[in-house]
Amino acid sequence: MSVLLIEPFYGGSHKQLMDLLQEELQEDCVLCTLPAKKWHWKARTSALYFMQTVPTSSNYRILFASSVLNLAELAALRPDLGKLKKVLYFHENQLSYPVQKCQERDFQYGYNQVLSCLVADVVVFNSAFNMESFLKSIGKFMKLIPDHRPKDLEKIIRPKCQVLYFPVRFPDVSRFMPEHKLARLEKVIGVKRSGDAYQSEGLPGQQESRAVMKASDAHPESGLCEPQPGLCTTQHEGLPSPPAAPVQAEAPESTNPCQGEDKQCLTFNLSNILSGLDYQQRPLHIAWPHRWEHDKDPETFFKVLMKLKEQDLPFQVSVLGETFSEIPDIFSEAREVLGSSVLHWGYLPSKDDYFRALCAADVVISTAKHEFFGVAITSPWWVVIIFPCTKAVPS
Repeated sequence: MSVLLIEPFYGGSHKQLMDLLQEELQEDCVLCTLPAKKWHWKARTSALYFMQTVPTSSNYRILFASSVLNLAELAALRPDLGKLKKVLYFHENQLSYPVQKCQERDFQYGYNQVLSCLVADVVVFNSAFNMESFLKSIGKFMKLIPDHRPKDLEKIIRPKCQVLYFPVRFPDVSRFMPEHKLARLEKVIGVKRSGDAYQSEGLPGQQESRAVMKASDAHPESGLCEPQPGLCTTQHEGLPSPPAAPVQAEAPESTNPCQGEDKQCLTFNLSNILSGLDYQQRPLHIAWPHRWEHDKDPETFFKVLMKLKEQDLPFQVSVLGETFSEIPDIFSEAREVLGSSVLHWGYLPSKDDYFRALCAADVVISTAKHEFFGVAITSPWWVVIIFPCTKAVPS
């Protein structure tokens, strides 16, 4: 148990990364987490919680935590943990994260992250954009302090920083894909048939994505984690699923703790969607696989779809992704206006159902105002970005 993993917001990409590290390190690690709810409170208070709950051990050598944790507070509250080699991982940073209109940026969240960087031995970012947007904002951010401002913090923190891209596996989804897409993959990007599966020769990013734990200089390379939705937080009512039809895939294995308890979890049946219609005759199928939050700019996405609906242009849409306690009003408005154009509405707890929905889509769209990495949009092999995005979003 030489590695202590701490995640105050154990959901989505945060959960994926911790699960990956735990899988690779196996018995050589201890994982301590809090649920992925009310991140504001987790950022403010999780250090105090972990002070009381992280077991004491003389075997710890490395502490690996996400930047949601106030590492400075934990190191002060638990001097035994402060002596470890501390690796801080930034999924996102609070200095450049977009805030909603008429809402001031809370100084404390960014300040906590700066303090954590000063205490950490290694600071890791999931993209160069994430790293540079954070480091270059420190000076301006500190000017919010009315007087006696600290100086040269960027110069102190930058030497500790490095970029290690979020590990993403491009899984074999051929069993979910219609024939015309399999043929296109084989022709365009060199995917070859191997029995009933298709294999890719060196998809971009797969080689370098096995580097997450190299920052510790102490453990073997990590593996890759599969992109999938985060924890099941809220289920949404959608259109009734069509009658079940035989599917050539195995029954999806539950990977979500909510799935066993909620019998209303929705599924997505590709066979029924494709039956009876040639793919060129079907309406364009659009997928939007993102968190239902303001920074993903659902307003722009739905305004475009409502305009298409107003002009009576045929299309179908699958709105996927997880939700939290607050959902932008545009979702309920769009659900009513789009009506029969909605093919699926809400979170898909099954990984297989999630991939099946993406494979059935013709276009996967991001309207995000920015992305630090963009795990959801790296899942499909076919991506269309319809609005200008940051360089952190794969094109």
